[in-house]
Amino acid sequence: MSDANIQNNPRAAALSMIGAMAIIGTIDNFIAVIARDIGLWQFQILRAALALPMLWGAVMFGFGQMLPKKWMAVFVRSALLATAMVFYFGALAFLPISQALAGLLTAPIFVVVITALFRGVSVGPTRYLAVIIGFVGTMLVLDVSPLALEWTVIMPVFGGVFYALAAIVTRDYCQDESPIAMLAMLMVFQMIIGAVALAVLAQMDPMVPAGRDGFLVRGWIWDLAQVWPFLVIQAAGSLIGVGLIIRAYQQGEASYVAIIEYCVFVFGPGAAWVMFGDTITLIQGVGIMMIVAAGGLIVRRI
Repeated sequence: MSDANIQNNPRAAALSMIGAMAIIGTIDNFIAVIARDIGLWQFQILRAALALPMLWGAVMFGFGQMLPKKWMAVFVRSALLATAMVFYFGALAFLPISQALAGLLTAPIFVVVITALFRGVSVGPTRYLAVIIGFVGTMLVLDVSPLALEWTVIMPVFGGVFYALAAIVTRDYCQDESPIAMLAMLMVFQMIIGAVALAVLAQMDPMVPAGRDGFLVRGWIWDLAQVWPFLVIQAAGSLIGVGLIIRAYQQGEASYVAIIEYCVFVFGPGAAWVMFGDTITLIQGVGIMMIVAAGGLIVRRI
């Protein structure tokens, strides 16, 4: 298939993005289950250790290359995105997926703020309005007062900040990079972060609460019988999901595809309701619609 045909297939792009969000929205619910038995840092190491051979297999079949063209750009992008995932995955142990997603998907809002404040680019009144709408929507989904924010609620919002920074670096410096090279570097970074964190925890030897409450401070656990299936699902599902996202952006116009990405708000909470009985309130539903509307305004003005 020619590049021209790939770039002009909105239906295929929409189906790819919907498939990606269905997979990612579902598998991210399993992190709350994984958090009962192992810690965040071990989770990142094991997930990356499973994902890297899969990526190498993709390279063997001709789907890209493992080594980046611009090492520093991919290095910085990976560091930012790995940090974003620490906050997002950490939040999933304590918050419903709808709230964790609301924090992470503030990224387009922070892209506008960073662009306006630090890059000297005029963003216009429409995107300023989108920032306000998105902020209010996020507060509604997180179900908190701006004056009474708990650290668990703030975690995915910090994830959104670093996700936005990674998006800017990706757009400006990594457009010609192989998706597999970027994924491989990200996985390596996650392993490094996990290893450093485990080493620090071994020195600190903190008291570890039982269950999900110990997700952030739990050291290495050898008994993995309960979590292996979920780890494999997470590793394979995330690679497939990200591959479908990349394919969607190859097949369709970016502003069109980016809006469809918000359907994760349907699949994530929907899977949580089916699997765990989690629900969202009417107010949180309104907040989700405001975040989607803000994202739509932003991407349509880019």
